[in-house]
Amino acid sequence: MFAGIDEVDWASMEHAYGPADDVPGLLRGLASADPAEREMALDGMYGAVHHQGDVYACTLACIPFLFELAVDPGVQDRGSVVELLTSIGGFDLDEDDEDEIDEDEIEGAANYAMAAAAVTAGAGVFFELIADEDPGVRLAAPLALATLHRHPVRVLALLRERLPVEADEEVRLALVEAAGRVALRHRPLAGRVADWLSLLAAQSYAPGLRLAALAQLARCAPDVLPGDVVPVVSGLLGELRSTTGTYRNGTTEKPERADRAEPAEKPEKADVGAASATGAGLAPAIPPDPEAGTAPQADGAVAAAPDAEAEPGPEAGTDAGTGAGAPVAEHSAGPTRVGQLRALSAEESAGRSTPWAADLLRTLHVGLDDRVDDRTALLADQLRSPDRWQRIDAVRMSGGLIRAWRGSYDGLVRLIGDQLADPEPRLADAASHVLEELFGLAAPAADALAARLAADPGAWVKAWASGPPGLGPTVKALARLGDARAVPALAAALERSEVPHDVGYAIGHLGAAAAPLADALRRRLGEVSLDEGAYDRASPLLAGLTGLRAGEAAPEVLRVLRGAPEYRGEWLRTAALRALGSFGPAAHCAVPELRALIRRPGTAAATEAAEALWAVAGDADAVLPVLIEGLRAEHVHDRRTAASALGGLGPRAAVVAPRLRALLAHDELWLRVDAAIALWEVSGRAGESVPVLLAAWEKNRHVRVRVAEALARMGPAGAGSQAAHVLRAELASVRRHNAMDGGYGSHDTYEDEKLLALCRRALHG
Repeated sequence: MFAGIDEVDWASMEHAYGPADDVPGLLRGLASADPAEREMALDGMYGAVHHQGDVYACTLACIPFLFELAVDPGVQDRGSVVELLTSIGGFDLDEDDEDEIDEDEIEGAANYAMAAAAVTAGAGVFFELIADEDPGVRLAAPLALATLHRHPVRVLALLRERLPVEADEEVRLALVEAAGRVALRHRPLAGRVADWLSLLAAQSYAPGLRLAALAQLARCAPDVLPGDVVPVVSGLLGELRSTTGTYRNGTTEKPERADRAEPAEKPEKADVGAASATGAGLAPAIPPDPEAGTAPQADGAVAAAPDAEAEPGPEAGTDAGTGAGAPVAEHSAGPTRVGQLRALSAEESAGRSTPWAADLLRTLHVGLDDRVDDRTALLADQLRSPDRWQRIDAVRMSGGLIRAWRGSYDGLVRLIGDQLADPEPRLADAASHVLEELFGLAAPAADALAARLAADPGAWVKAWASGPPGLGPTVKALARLGDARAVPALAAALERSEVPHDVGYAIGHLGAAAAPLADALRRRLGEVSLDEGAYDRASPLLAGLTGLRAGEAAPEVLRVLRGAPEYRGEWLRTAALRALGSFGPAAHCAVPELRALIRRPGTAAATEAAEALWAVAGDADAVLPVLIEGLRAEHVHDRRTAASALGGLGPRAAVVAPRLRALLAHDELWLRVDAAIALWEVSGRAGESVPVLLAAWEKNRHVRVRVAEALARMGPAGAGSQAAHVLRAELASVRRHNAMDGGYGSHDTYEDEKLLALCRRALHG
């Protein structure tokens, strides 16, 4: 094995973390008899050689040696090697991608193409591996064939031949999944695949296999699904709960014993922490719902974006995907990413009789796509299941559904709320995390949230391994509903030695109901030492005072403004100025300080101080020159701030209309939008602004809330106007405007529901 490996000039190549001279050691590690060494090597392959799916020259050089490992029966964990080969060779570069490649990406695209060609050329070995003695190899081989082999008709025939003789239940499911992959990659075969899957779904096969067939039908031929798919799937889930029988050759036999024996030693449970990276309370053993995840902040988002209150996750800053992680040299100090994923998988599977069922249901839900009513009914049935694991899965999937699709969810949310009282903490935690992100949509679960809050004071605040503490999801969910029953928890949080970083944002959602907290906020702000840690300690308190418009705290805020340290001082001054501006005339004591700050026009601090001075003193003559100068600031963000502030002056700033009009053609879309809104506000004429706003609406979906807010303030849109057409089209869409595959933001549902409300206001007044 590995003949010629030392003749490859590995040192001349690079991977994600530098020279690739360590790659031979990784390849040899994959063949080691030591499980820890194999795991370390696999971690290095994913973390450096195939980092986040990238293909380097050293990745290409590995392919022949990986094939040697895959076919050698003396090598253990060969299924992992087959999966690695599938990942390296399975990248599709379609014509649209080719058109968008720039010069810097040409080499990378060529590497992907060469990897696909090299792995595909050797894919014939997977025909033999599909009957390998190692069930792990048999589990990985079907998808490798479906993804990589050049002759899909032969692959499909083999999958059908193999199913009746395969004894392992999970491998049978993999054969069915591979058939769905064939149909998706080779559309002319979709009808043939659908016919076979329909037979599997309808005949007297084991419920797991029938569920797998329905899931793949949903992916590749949703029109062929039975009309009563929801009761059919519900019935299959019931069978999975009740049966303990074996399934041989895919058909049901008399129940006698479990199909798969328990391992001799159960792996120790991994500590998944207070919250998982998915925000559902448990880290998934399988890839999360494509409608779940984390989305990057939209370009052009305003500085006060609500995502600022999102707590840091325990996996923040790490690579996603199997095996992706730090370079190999850093692994000796702790467990590998592959090991962590395996431990989490063991934790997730422990106690489940059918650990693969959740994956099948996720696939089914994704395939059902915009059939929101069907998906809601299916999830409601899952949430009533006596099986806690089915309910945990349903809670997670419900979060994915609601985040991505608009619908009527009161009944579903009420059922999610019911899980809060379950004695299984992982189920209650998962429900709390989902409800936390629903904001107003969580109203049907308000009483359940309040009951859990009262029953579990220890969960009011969550501590993290690094970073400041944060509020527990139940507190945040109730506060985001504006429910005064969250106030005692917030009051307790304000008495902690370290105030949770997101307490101020929660108070902002409560509004007047949180007024009793103003004195505590003011007192704690007065105690903040103005040293290098001042921003972290003061910003939650300033946010709370801003939300309450607590003008009596102006002296304490003014102290912070005057004494902000150099470290993060600009951020701290911005927060203090926003607080003073929110107080309005009640912050009159700050006027001399604000007048002093506006003496340096063109700076961000002067623009922000001018905006606050207008709110506090209403002195247009003093602030207008400063804001006009701010329109010429170097940074686009500062120019946007100035434009928005000028709009706030209304007709008093009419003189700047020509300057704002000139910005309507600026390259930066968000600045065009802010200028268009400000132009309408200072001139009172919408004719020039509305076309700019509607063009931005079509170009960037993330700007729609801002645009809809402006249109709503302009008054009801004319029945036959372009604005009315755009607004009606948005209201008719089932998919949320900010939904994306593979990621989401913690405020996505809130922002989309806000958009819908604004669209209705803009249409009807």
